Amino acid sequence: MSDLEKSRQKIDDIDRQLVKLMNERAKIAQHIGSIKRSRQDAPPIYAPDRERAVLDKIQSANQGPLPNRCLVAVYRELMSGSFFLERPLRIAYLGPEGSFSHTAAIMKFGQSVEYEPQSLIAGVFEEIAREHCDFGLVPVDNTIAGGIIETLDSLKVTPIHICAEVLIAIHHNLLANCELEKIKVIYSKPEVFSQCNLWLSTTIPHIETIPMASTALAAQKAAAEPYTAAIGSKLAGELYGLKSICQNIENVTTNITRFFVMGRESARPTGDDRTTLVFSTADKAGALVECLQVFQSHQINLSNIESRPSQARAREFYFFVDCQGHQNDEKLKNAVEQVRKHCLRLTILGSYPKAAEVL
Repeated sequence: MSDLEKSRQKIDDIDRQLVKLMNERAKIAQHIGSIKRSRQDAPPIYAPDRERAVLDKIQSANQGPLPNRCLVAVYRELMSGSFFLERPLRIAYLGPEGSFSHTAAIMKFGQSVEYEPQSLIAGVFEEIAREHCDFGLVPVDNTIAGGIIETLDSLKVTPIHICAEVLIAIHHNLLANCELEKIKVIYSKPEVFSQCNLWLSTTIPHIETIPMASTALAAQKAAAEPYTAAIGSKLAGELYGLKSICQNIENVTTNITRFFVMGRESARPTGDDRTTLVFSTADKAGALVECLQVFQSHQINLSNIESRPSQARAREFYFFVDCQGHQNDEKLKNAVEQVRKHCLRLTILGSYPKAAEVL
């Protein structure tokens, strides 16, 4: 045999060993599932703290040449298969299929769980609260557009919890089944057109653009009509039979959307956590400053703050704050109790591991 054939044979032998080891791992996951089901206080199938611990250990053990991103992707799919063997998870997301929320859900939970598209973000919250779905994925903020209003308004009134966060790099692609010069119309969301206007104005400046409710619906439309295109995700192109004829056409390459994984309980501490809470203050000068000074005095780092009107009372606002630490940490617990004295209402929305990377 040539050196090439010998090397390929070695890879085939290693692949057989890998398949055997992955199935041995899966059998242990099945056993863990049976242990969980036998307990009266059965822990959830998906545990964000355990996920974080596994992925951290894998990356610490990696000595190359494979990059960590490759191993993390492999292990996310392994864990997805383990969920399926323990008990298939059902994940709600903002649809339709092919949306960026759908892409984010797959990147987080893999191919082996069940997905339930919802027409509204509020529907994702409702499906979890009614226990029709185990978890849900909702967009919360974007580096270009800021906070997602529908998600913030749903968080104000939800009985469920944030249990994880996901950071997704948003890349826009021109999807079509014809050559670029033959395209007559492009469909997409208005926000997407604005995020790609530099490329559009320099590459195809006179093309007609038609707004749609979602990038996935735009892809469906483009797939059904000749000489049309859509701007959307690669997943939308794959689902609706369109080719990515131009990739990464967004103005800003660092466009990142943060998603919350919503569930019925918060995650356990990992040592590198974030807590999100919402509060409203009295309508008086300095009320918000008093709350922020409490966090400062306890040396609690605040990484994000958003505000929304209450919609129930005039001049009353709700403030959403991301704090460093877990709600069970003594320092944060003491700070929250002091802040509560300055608030009309304060709710901890959840504690969860910080996202370690952009997917």
